[in-house]
Amino acid sequence: MNKSELISAIAAKAGMTKKDAETSLNAMTHAITEELARKGGGKVTLVGFGIFDTADRAAREGRNPQTGKPMKIAASKAVRFRTGKTLKDAVNVK
Repeated sequence: MNKSELISAIAAKAGMTKKDAETSLNAMTHAITEELARKGGGKVTLVGFGIFDTADRAAREGRNPQTGKPMKIAASKAVRFRTGKTLKDAVNVK
């Protein structure tokens, strides 16, 4: 499912126009992005769905795949998503 298909699904389930659904989706992704990007790292918890948070990745040494020479990879932050119980149970129906 891509973004336009998601917008259509949200509009159908919520009984709103596609334009309103797109505005809502954009506002949600913007709010999550702002929270995760804030200094010190943020966390967004959607009970039953999952948790978005950040993790620090230490600087490390890697290899250039074209030359095989060692290179330094800078420290960075990675975004994580951990599923909630309701979502996990919905996906793992037996």
